[in-house]
Order: sequence, then structure tokens, then C-alpha cells
Amino acid sequence: MSRTIQAAELKSLVGQEIGVSDWLAIDQKRIDTFAEATGDHQWIHVDPERAAEGPFGATIAHGYLTLSLISALAWGVYTIEGARLTVNYGLNKVRFISPVTVGSRIRARLALSSVEDVPGDALQVMTTVTMELEDAAKPAAVAETLARIYL
Repeated sequence: MSRTIQAAELKSLVGQEIGVSDWLAIDQKRIDTFAEATGDHQWIHVDPERAAEGPFGATIAHGYLTLSLISALAWGVYTIEGARLTVNYGLNKVRFISPVTVGSRIRARLALSSVEDVPGDALQVMTTVTMELEDAAKPAAVAETLARIYL
């Protein structure tokens, strides 16, 4: 369930977890579609037979596929009331920790790291996103994302 946060409330939430997304299954069709979109057809992603003999025992999602799902999963976690527009501004740090094998489920755990005023009646928000991998000891990825929120 998505949480509504008032724009004026954001600074008071720094250092807190703001929510966790629903689980999302990663199937071969999603991996293949990402490979088509990006031109990254490495066998570890798109060749189930060869990947079965590889180091992970199955195909794995591209790290950038996992990263690209942050925005969609975050929309299911929270919205900012009072925002005219929210845009991605970049990333400070990304680590791909565990492979996401085909058939796995991932979700995003979001913690608000910082909120700064920027010119143009906007806020710059840094969120630490942990892409959790179901039934795994370590996450799939951790990223510090930056967004600009125009009020």
C-alpha cells in the first residue's frame, strides 16, 4: 500500500525507513525484453541452457535491470503530496551484491537519507534503496538514489 507524504514533512523523515514495496517476480521474459532494449545479450542473461551450467545455475537478471526497477517499485511505496513533478537526478553509489536468478522475487526497501533545498522551488532527496532478494541472506543491490521534487 502506498504511503502519502506531505512535501513539508520530508525533512523530518530523514534517517527513517519510509516503506517497502510489494514483491516482484523476475521471469525470463522480463530479462529477455531488457536485453532487447539495451542490446546486452550476454549468455548469462539470455541463454538458459548455457546459464544452467554457469556459476549461478540459471540465467540472471542484468544488474541494470534490477536498478531500473527502483522507480517503479518506489511508486508503490510512497507519493509526495504537494509535488508538481518528481524526476530522477542520479545515483551516488550502487552495488550489485547478489545475483537475481530467473524466477526470483525482489522488492525495494527505502530509507530517506537526506533532503536539501535547491533553487527553483525544489527539493533534492537522497534515498537509500535496498533491493531485497526473497529468501536470501544478502540483498540483490543497494543504491543511493537522487530525485528532484519540484513543488
